[in-house]
Amino acid sequence: MKKFLLSIVAVGGTGMFYATELSAQETYYVEEDVVVTEVVPCDNHYYSTSGDNWFLQIGAGMNLPMLENYLPDGDAKRHITAAYNVGFGKWMSPYLGWRISGLYGAIHWDNQVYSKAKYVNANFDLMWDMFNSVGGVNTDRVFSIVPFVGLGATYTWDFNHGTPAIRTSYGDKPNTWTMPVSAGLQFRFRLSKYVDFFAEGRAQFYGDNFNNYAYGEPIDVNITAIGGITYNIGGSDFKNCNPCDYVGYINTLNNQVNEMRGELALCAAALAKAESQLPCPDIVIPDCPETDGAVMMSTVHFAIDSYMITDAEMVNVYNVAQWLKANPDEKVVIMGYADKNTGSSTYNMELSKKRAQQVYDILVKTYGIKASRLSIKAMGSDTQPYSTNDWNRIVIFSPTK
Repeated sequence: MKKFLLSIVAVGGTGMFYATELSAQETYYVEEDVVVTEVVPCDNHYYSTSGDNWFLQIGAGMNLPMLENYLPDGDAKRHITAAYNVGFGKWMSPYLGWRISGLYGAIHWDNQVYSKAKYVNANFDLMWDMFNSVGGVNTDRVFSIVPFVGLGATYTWDFNHGTPAIRTSYGDKPNTWTMPVSAGLQFRFRLSKYVDFFAEGRAQFYGDNFNNYAYGEPIDVNITAIGGITYNIGGSDFKNCNPCDYVGYINTLNNQVNEMRGELALCAAALAKAESQLPCPDIVIPDCPETDGAVMMSTVHFAIDSYMITDAEMVNVYNVAQWLKANPDEKVVIMGYADKNTGSSTYNMELSKKRAQQVYDILVKTYGIKASRLSIKAMGSDTQPYSTNDWNRIVIFSPTK
């Protein structure tokens, strides 16, 4: 079963295409020769191309490590230290994005003695724009909340503490590699299309060896709070498409199809009328004492009571023009006729003159034939060159010296 946004209706064995625009677009498809109607929501679908919606970020803030925390005298406390952040990423849609974010800083804690170390961390984060998802897409929204989750790798070194709980056969372990998982929340403030201010908090969950100690609680936690600037490369924007956006265009095409079908029907009717008159009646060549040559084969037919030349008959005028150009010494008499069964003799004489004059004007003005090579002759309806009367609404060409 194939579905079309264009409606398909079988009429006399010929397909007719059309579409109707509603608040929720109705589309039609054919299922076993029955037209079935479905309602298609006119929703916007947003997307980002490969080069759009990349961003860079830089920031600074603080660490609060939640590690083994004990001093013999009972004065152990949590220590806040500085943290620095850089990152880059891309919004794949107004709802979902990703980034690679790096952190650098020092961590301080109390464990028998005052202890410290340095660390560097990289995370791959998946980001979700909550407001675009819940409240609708708006790239100019001033404030957004962006939850994120991540997986990372951390290298910790330069330990300065009491006897470590982790040792190797070569002595104290000088550094550690750990892979934390993290979750956080970002508050984003749009300053312009290109620049955002962000403030975010992240909690990173490690195994118990983050700080080179491994006892007590089985999980070490490092909490960071960062503030900074995001630069949106090329600006933050998304392309969108809506299946109903094309309904107007489809309707325009449909109207063109219907117009062409109407023209085709008129041509078919004209062809049927012409075929009904076959075989062509014998032409009766009128006496034209003022002409020396034979009647030319090209003729120009007119509608009843009209001297306007149709597009189909214009081909015959063109053929005469080409003949005259190919025979520059020839001159032509343009003889106009009228149907004796319609109109008076006086009226038909004037009508036949107008028909000849119309052909004359086109040959001179359109095709550049010299007026001195042409003359017109109004024959009226007293002389009928054809035995079938309605064939006598005509202009006939006769060459003359």
